[in-house]
Amino acid sequence: MTEPEKKGLLAVSFGTSINEARERTIDVLEADMKSANPDRTLYRAWTSKMIIRKLKSRDGVQIPTVREAMEQMMADGITDLIVQPTHIINGIENDLMKEDVLSFRDSFKSIRFGMPLLTSTEDIHEAVEALMAEWTTLPSDEALVLMGHGTSHYANTAYAALDYTIKDLGYANVFLGTVEAYPSMLSLLRQVKAFHPRKIHLAPFMLVAGDHARNDMAGDEEDSWLNQFSREGFEVECHLLGLGEYPRIRKLFLKHIEESA
Repeated sequence: MTEPEKKGLLAVSFGTSINEARERTIDVLEADMKSANPDRTLYRAWTSKMIIRKLKSRDGVQIPTVREAMEQMMADGITDLIVQPTHIINGIENDLMKEDVLSFRDSFKSIRFGMPLLTSTEDIHEAVEALMAEWTTLPSDEALVLMGHGTSHYANTAYAALDYTIKDLGYANVFLGTVEAYPSMLSLLRQVKAFHPRKIHLAPFMLVAGDHARNDMAGDEEDSWLNQFSREGFEVECHLLGLGEYPRIRKLFLKHIEESA
């Protein structure tokens, strides 16, 4: 007789060292994944080894790396695996994650990958609508400025496509930039100043409102986005709200699990 299939679902996140932010985002998204896939055992892995080390030394909490999670699933007899990243784009972290997972391909009967949030043109449109469903009360004379992470990877083009799509769908008062790539703060300042908003709302376009949101966006440092916009004379309000707190964004990740191939 053949052994029965044991199904697993691996949720892969970059991770965060801010526990309250994790509880509102990664934990909630993983709970949604488990609820939507009751026939699968849910596993967690994080890709940031620096954050994993910090949590272990500070809190005594051990979060598995991708390779450690794969080894655990092998030991548990998982045969059919879906891997769903909570990454925003198909960047460096996602490429390295896939390499780690596929190095175990011979130990599993089936491995399928769900896509990051912004993969197809349809994803970008749906992400904009999911995001703006949470900002329906934004006045037309106020601006929402979103902070993406950004990367040197070619997948960074997804951010520029997202910014264009936001405008194309009629949200003239919504702008997107990145911390580490294009669109840059220089581009943002020029575009936002041309719009002349009465007030600016800053929010992260990241799964978790973690260190970047709290420091690069809303921090006290001279070059934080809060202070750069404030120096230009704008009234600025910061919203520490990660994408994982938006119900419709979480549903897009669940959709990617369903579409995994």
